[in-house]
Amino acid sequence: MDDLCSCYIHIPFCKKICSYCDFCKFYYNQDMIDSYLVSLENEIKTNYKGEVLKTIYIGGGTPSCLDRISLNKLFEIIKIFNTEKNIEFTFECNIEDIDEELLMTLKKNNVTRLSVGIQTFNEKLLKVLNRHYDANAIKKIKLAKKYFNINIDMIYAIPGQSIENLNHDLDVLISLDVDHISFYSLIIEEHTKLYINNVTNIDEELDLKMYKLICNRLNNYHHYEISNFAKDGYESKHNLTYWNNNYYYGFGLSSSGYINNMRYDNTKSFNHYLKGQYRLNEHKLSFNEQVENEFILGLRKIDGINKDDFYNKYHFKINDIDVVKKLLKEKKLEESRHYVYISKPYIYTSNSILVNFLGIDYKNMI
Repeated sequence: MDDLCSCYIHIPFCKKICSYCDFCKFYYNQDMIDSYLVSLENEIKTNYKGEVLKTIYIGGGTPSCLDRISLNKLFEIIKIFNTEKNIEFTFECNIEDIDEELLMTLKKNNVTRLSVGIQTFNEKLLKVLNRHYDANAIKKIKLAKKYFNINIDMIYAIPGQSIENLNHDLDVLISLDVDHISFYSLIIEEHTKLYINNVTNIDEELDLKMYKLICNRLNNYHHYEISNFAKDGYESKHNLTYWNNNYYYGFGLSSSGYINNMRYDNTKSFNHYLKGQYRLNEHKLSFNEQVENEFILGLRKIDGINKDDFYNKYHFKINDIDVVKKLLKEKKLEESRHYVYISKPYIYTSNSILVNFLGIDYKNMI
C-alpha cells in the first residue's frame, strides 16, 4: 500500500458531556484512562503497518482533558508512527483546558495545529448546548496563536439563536484572525440530550439565511468545503484526506478507518476494546461503492473533483458518466478545465445532488 495520508486517534473521555453530540463516551475516570491507553497502544502495534503518515489528528471526546502524565503516555505511544518531517499534527482542545502548561506540553511533543471547540461565544446559547462559558476564551485563543495554527469549531442554527447572535460570533471570529474556521449547522440527533428534551431544529429558511451570512462574512477566507474556511495554505490536510477519498487509519474506541478499500468501524464497547476486540465491523468496498464515495465526499469540496485524479483512480473519464452530463446540462454541476464541482446555488442543498450518484453501475464505464 502507498504511504497513507492520515491517522485519527480517538480519546473518548470528557470532563462534562454536552447536549448535542454523543462522541464523548465517558466522564473523566483515571483508571479507565490508564487502561484505555494500554489498549490503544496494543491496537496501534497490532494494526499499524509502518507507512509514513502525513497527518495525525487526536480527537474526542476531549483529549485536552487528560492530565499531564496521561498526555505524556499518549505522546509516547504516538512515537510508534513513522511521520513526514513537516507533518500536520492536530490536537483537539476544549477552551477551558487551555493554559500555558498544556500549550508547552503540546509544543514539546510536535503538535502543530489546535482545533478548539468554541461552538458559540454567546453564554446563553452555550447553556442550551450544556457547554461551559469561559470568560477568558478570547485571551486563551490569542495565547494559543503564539504557538500553533488554530482552527475554531463553531455551530450555528442553535435553537434560540438569532441573526444578531450569529453576527456577534462572526465579529469575534474575524477579530481573532485565526487560520481556519469550521462552521457546522446544528442537527439534533436521536439519543442526545437535546432530542430527549424535545428540542427541535430551527426553521430551514433561517438556517439557510445563517449559512449565507457566514459565507458572506468570511469572504476573506478560502471557502474550500461546505462547512470549512481557511486562510490560503491553511486548509486542513487531515480533513482533505477524507474528502479526497484517500486511505487513513482510525485508532481507538468508536473510531473508523479506510485501508486498502476496506472501511471499518471500531467497537463502541469499552470492555471489548480492553480485551483487544477492536473491530466492530469491516466492509470491503466494491468498485461501484468506491466511485460513489468519490462523489459523495469529493463534491463536498467547493473546487469539486479533479478530473485527472478521477481518471487515474478509476480508469474512465468523469465526463463520460450520464448523470454528470445531465447535471452539467441542468447547471447543478459546473466544470473547469481540471474540475467538476457543484454550482454555487446548490451547495447548501448538496445532498439533493449527491443522491444522483448512488446505485449506478460504474464498472461498465471501464
